[in-house]
Amino acid sequence: MRHITVLNSKGGCGKSTIATNLAVYFALEGAQVVLADFDPQRSCLDWLETRPASCAPIAGVAAYNDGLRGVPRGTDIVIIDAPARCHGRELTDLVRRSETILAPVLPSTIDMKATGKFIAELMHVGKVERKQVKIGLLANRVREHTLIFEELSDYLRRSKVPYIGSLRDAQNYVRAYTRGLGVLELPEYLAWPDWAQWEPIISWLESKRSQP
Repeated sequence: MRHITVLNSKGGCGKSTIATNLAVYFALEGAQVVLADFDPQRSCLDWLETRPASCAPIAGVAAYNDGLRGVPRGTDIVIIDAPARCHGRELTDLVRRSETILAPVLPSTIDMKATGKFIAELMHVGKVERKQVKIGLLANRVREHTLIFEELSDYLRRSKVPYIGSLRDAQNYVRAYTRGLGVLELPEYLAWPDWAQWEPIISWLESKRSQP
């Protein structure tokens, strides 16, 4: 069973959106997927409640209550949606549950500074120091050809953590979320630019580079 955690202590960086879309990808691939929501705001569980029964199945666990105790046997992939303001023991506990961590970063000076502090703390967690978990950085809600995106890209490339891709600021994510879908389930004519942006992210997740 593989555990992929979407994690950044900075709130509002799109963790739940990325978690739901990751769950959709693996479900479409035929994996038994659990979406574990550690955030009491329940964004992922609310999304699951609107998901059509005809779509690839994804199970949900209210992990903010009992952790991962409710994960069914036979699960292939657990996608963990971490809460904001995660530090100290809570951060260590989430890292301990993970083999792979995705950290989304928004194109803003505030988010870059906050993420820098978060990554510095994360790198001192024991499991990360022992290289038993792999971390990837992801630029999220970006607008290409803007100065702030260029600044964010430069910042992420200079990081000691791999910069694995970027996702645009697109209404398709809103359209998909409100219908219980992922962008990979929207029509190709509408979502092909988003599909293309997910390719390097998925490639990294399916490579040995993303697993200890």
